[in-house]
Amino acid sequence: MKIITQSVRFTADQKLLAYIEQKVTALENYFHKIIQVDVFLKLENSGKIKGKTVEIRLKVPGDTIYISESKLKFEAAVDAVVEKLKRKVIKYKEQLRSR
Repeated sequence: MKIITQSVRFTADQKLLAYIEQKVTALENYFHKIIQVDVFLKLENSGKIKGKTVEIRLKVPGDTIYISESKLKFEAAVDAVVEKLKRKVIKYKEQLRSR
């Protein structure tokens, strides 16, 4: 599985990148045929509150799974996205089995 992380208009520190890699790699426990993971980190600047958005696009054989989440911290957004991806990946795997 290839993980590509892009931060838009800022530079992500190594600690955050390692955290993302650890969480995304755990998805292989649920589906081992993940081809590529694209992670986009964005800062939302709306008023006084600066939100952080994480978008993850998972490329699996024959399909692409996309989830986006905004939170106050990148770590919380990553956790939320990975949890949603876990459910989608399990559902996708069950659909493949039923074919």
